[in-house]
Amino acid sequence: MPDNKNPLPPKTLTSGEKSLILVVDDAPENLGILFEALKDDYTVIAARNGVRALQLATTTPMPDLILLDIVMPEMDGYQVCARLKEREETRSIPVIFLTALEDVESENHGLSLGAADFIRKPINPTTLHFRVKLHLGLLQARRCLEEQNRQLIEAARLREFVEQITHHDLKGPLNVIIGVPHLLLKKCEFTDSQRNLVKTIEKAGYKMLEMINRSLDRFKMEDGSYDFRPEPVDILSVMLRVLDEVAPMVTAKNLQVALRVDNQLPMEGQEVMAMAESLFCHSMFSNLVRNGVEASPHDDMINIGFDRRTDVTISIDNGGEVPEEIRKRFFDKFVTAGKQDGTGLGTYSAKLIAQTQRGTISLDTSVAGRTCIRVTLPAGEEGRDKLTAA
Repeated sequence: MPDNKNPLPPKTLTSGEKSLILVVDDAPENLGILFEALKDDYTVIAARNGVRALQLATTTPMPDLILLDIVMPEMDGYQVCARLKEREETRSIPVIFLTALEDVESENHGLSLGAADFIRKPINPTTLHFRVKLHLGLLQARRCLEEQNRQLIEAARLREFVEQITHHDLKGPLNVIIGVPHLLLKKCEFTDSQRNLVKTIEKAGYKMLEMINRSLDRFKMEDGSYDFRPEPVDILSVMLRVLDEVAPMVTAKNLQVALRVDNQLPMEGQEVMAMAESLFCHSMFSNLVRNGVEASPHDDMINIGFDRRTDVTISIDNGGEVPEEIRKRFFDKFVTAGKQDGTGLGTYSAKLIAQTQRGTISLDTSVAGRTCIRVTLPAGEEGRDKLTAA
C-alpha cells in the first residue's frame, strides 16, 4: 500500500480548470474510446506503453489520475503501477486499472501494489465517469487535508517559536519589571507621587504578564504539556496585590472588600502558603476578582476568604447572580453573559490554572443574589507545619 505520509502532488485546481487524466493502453481503439468518453469534462493525455506512461506521469503538469491497462507488451500495468508507487513524486496519484481479467487473484495483486480501483472491459462510459469523479473527489479532499495539516504544522512551529521568545526573551526582563518595584516599595521612602509611579510600573508589568500567560501558557495547559514547577507561594500577598490593582474599580462602585484568613482579619506580615506558581496565581486571582467586582451591584460587599484547614481554599463571594442558563458551563471556553466586552476566557483560564496547579475550582450559587467561586490549592509545606504546630 502507498505511504500516506508522503506529500501529495502540490497541485490545486483553479476555477474552471480541468483535471488531467493519463490513459494508458496498447490498443489504439481503446484509447479512442477513453478519449471520447472523457474529453468534455477532463484534459486527457495518452500513452501506448509503460515506458511512455512513466515519462508522462513525471512531466509537469503531472496527471491527477491514471487509467492503466494491465495486459501490455514489454511492461505490463502491474509493473507500471509498482514503479509509480516507488517514486515519491508519483506515489499519491490514483491509479485505476482497466482490465478484462476477472479472477480475484489479479484484482488482489493490483490492490496490493497500491491501485485505487478496477474498471472492467468493455468500458461502460457511465461507470467510467462515476469512478473517475469519485477518485478525483477523494484526491481533492486529501489535498485539502494535506494543506490544512501543513498549515497547522506551520502554525504550531510559529507558536512554539513565539512561545520560546516569550518565555526566554520577555519573561526574564518582565520578572525584573515586576520584582524591583515591589522591593522598592518595601525598602525605600517615596513621596506619594513617586510611590504611585512605581506602583504604575508594577501594575503594567503584571498586566503584560497576564497577557502572556493567557495567550501562550493556555495552549500547553489545554493539552496537558505545561511543565508545572510548584514552589511555596504566599498567595495572601498575591491577592493583596490584585486588590490594590482593582482598587479604582472598587472605589468607583463604592464597594467594600472584607478579607479573612481562617475567619479572622489577617495580621500584619501574615502569610498563606500554597504550592503553586506565583505568576499563575496572580493571573487567576486577577480574573476572578475583576469578575466579582464587575458583577457586584453598587454599594455591595465582596468577601474574600482563605481557609487552611487542610489545603488552602480561597473563596471569592460577591453580589450578583450567574445567569441560570450558563451555570453548568460557567468555566467552559467562550462562555459569557451580560458583559459587552467579555471574551469568555477569564473563568476558563482560571479553571486551567487551578487544575494545572493540582487544584480545583467550583461555582456556588446556593445563596440567592450572590455568587461564590472557590479555588483549592495544595498547601505549602511551611503552612502545613504551622497548622500542625497549632
